[in-house]
Amino acid sequence: MGKETESYLNNSEDIKMHINFILEKIDRFTQQDPKTLETGKTMFQELSVKFEKHLIEIHTTDGEMARRDQRAQALNEETSSFLQNTQSHMFKSCHIEP
Repeated sequence: MGKETESYLNNSEDIKMHINFILEKIDRFTQQDPKTLETGKTMFQELSVKFEKHLIEIHTTDGEMARRDQRAQALNEETSSFLQNTQSHMFKSCHIEP
């Protein structure tokens, strides 16, 4: 065998080694990718559940605040009406025009 043929065979073996190295990296990445994808899906699902719970909590809190505000408004109107009636009754009792 000549030096040229020997060099060609050595280069050919080097190329095969590099190709095998690249193929091994591709295999590792392919195996790792589904794990990463599954981890991402799990994280997304957990985040979705937390987000939904948070929205429900906000909605519940807003509803409670709205009901509290409505009760306060009704109580204010009732108190105002009571005070007006009391004032009117007092003026009538004392024969004073308001």
